[in-house]
Amino acid sequence: MPETYADLIAAEDVLLFVNAAVTATGQREFRSSAGEQRLSLAFLHEYVRVNYRPVYAAALALDINDHNAVTIVEQLLRTADEADGPTGKRAEGRLIAARLALLPPQRVYRLFRALRAAKVNNRRTRAIVRDWLAGRAASGGLAHDAVKYRSGLKTAARHVHRRFPGDESGDFLFAPGRRVRYEHAALDAYRRAHYEQGALYELPFTVAEGFAAKHGVPRAVFLERIAPRMTRLERLRTQRSGPATDLAAMPLTRLALFVLSLPFGERAARRAELTGALRAAAGRVAGPYAGTWGRVAAVLDDSHSSSGSAVKRRRPLAVALGCHFLLEALAAPGAYSAHWTSGTSGGFDPLLVRPWGPTPLGTRILDALEAAPDRLVIVSDGWDNAPPGLAGEVLRVWRTRLDPERRTSVVHVNPVYDTAGFDVRRLAPSVPTAGIRDAEDLAALVEIAQFAEGRTGFAELRAYLDRRVELFLKGAPR
Repeated sequence: MPETYADLIAAEDVLLFVNAAVTATGQREFRSSAGEQRLSLAFLHEYVRVNYRPVYAAALALDINDHNAVTIVEQLLRTADEADGPTGKRAEGRLIAARLALLPPQRVYRLFRALRAAKVNNRRTRAIVRDWLAGRAASGGLAHDAVKYRSGLKTAARHVHRRFPGDESGDFLFAPGRRVRYEHAALDAYRRAHYEQGALYELPFTVAEGFAAKHGVPRAVFLERIAPRMTRLERLRTQRSGPATDLAAMPLTRLALFVLSLPFGERAARRAELTGALRAAAGRVAGPYAGTWGRVAAVLDDSHSSSGSAVKRRRPLAVALGCHFLLEALAAPGAYSAHWTSGTSGGFDPLLVRPWGPTPLGTRILDALEAAPDRLVIVSDGWDNAPPGLAGEVLRVWRTRLDPERRTSVVHVNPVYDTAGFDVRRLAPSVPTAGIRDAEDLAALVEIAQFAEGRTGFAELRAYLDRRVELFLKGAPR
C-alpha cells in the first residue's frame, strides 16, 4: 500500500521526537538557555503523546536518555485515561516496568515524588510503584535504598501505602527509635555513624560524605579510606591527580569527558595510558563489528561551540572524541581518517583537542570526501558558519552529481538539540541526521538514521519500533 502524505508527516514527527529524546535534557546548551530547552521539549512531548501515543510509549524501548524516559513514564501515568483501552494500558505498563528497571534508583524515586506531588494515584500507578519496590526488595537493594535514598523511599512507600512486615527497613524509615540495633549491616552502620567515625566507611559514598564532614575527617583521608565503597563513576568524579584506577573499564563518553577535563600537560604525560584506555573502551563498544565498516572518514567538530555550557561542559566535544576512537575501531585496519574542524588531521594527537575557532564543516567534508570512503560520519552541532551553508551545498552536489549511486554512505550525528527547530540541526535534506548523546550509541543511531532520509514511511518506522519493543521486553528483568 503506497504511503500517503500524512504517513510521511507522521514518520517525520516521530523521528523528530526520537532525536530530541536522545539529545535534549532540559539543560542549558551553548546557544539556548535551560528555560528554552525545557519549554521546547515539553511542547514536543505533549504533541507526540496526544497524536501518536502508542509510538510515544514505544520510545521507551529506544536508546533515549534517562531524562526523557522519566518524562515519558510520568506523562503516560498522568494521562492514563487517554490510553487505547485495556490492551493499550497493558502494553504501556509492560514498557514502563521494563524501563524503570533500567533507570538509576535516584531518578525513579524523583519520578515517584513528582507523581505524588501531582496526586497521580490511580490503580495502575500504585501497582507499578509496588512492583518496582518489590523488585528492589527481592534483589536486596531496599535496605541500601533506605540508607542512600531515604526520603525518596519514604515518599514512595507512603504514596502506595506499602507495608514492611518483619522488614527492618520499615522501622528504619518510620520508627527509627524502635530498635536498638539492626541486623542489616548498612542500616546498623548508619545508626553507628552518628557517633562512631569508623562506621561511616561502611556506608555508600554520598551518605558517608555528610558524616565525614560532621566528624571533621580531612578530605584526602576520607577519599582514601572510602575508595573501596565508591563506584567507578564516583572515583572518576573525585579523581584530580595521580594515576587513575581502572580507566579502561569506564564507559567511552565518560572517559572522554574525564580526559578533556585534564590539563594539556597531564594529557601529554599520560598519553599512552589515556589512549590505551579510550581504545579499549571503543573496542568493547565495537564488539563483533570491529573492523567491518571498511574505509571510514569522520568530520569531527571541535569548534568553540563544542565547549557546551556550564552544566554540560565540553559534552559535544567529548562525544566527538569518543566517536573518533569508536570509528577507528569500526573501520578496517588502517582505513580510518579523521578531519577536525580546527584543521588538524593526520598525525594530530586527538587527546590534545580543545574547543576553539569557527565551524568550517564544508571545507572539512570536501577533505574527507576526496578519498571516496565507504562511509562518511559527521559529528557536529550543525552550525556551519565558515562560510555559512557551504556544507549543505557540498553534500547536495556530491549526492546529486558526483555520487548518485550512493557508493559513499553519509550520516550526520548531532549531540545538540535545537530548541527553535524542535530537532537537531541538519546540514542537508539528502543526508540522514540523528541525535546522539553518548558515543556508545553511534552504531545504533546510524541504523535509525536511514529513516530520516525522507524515503521511508510511517509503516516501516512502526515495524522497526515494534521489533525494538519486542527485543526490549524480551530482555527485561522478570
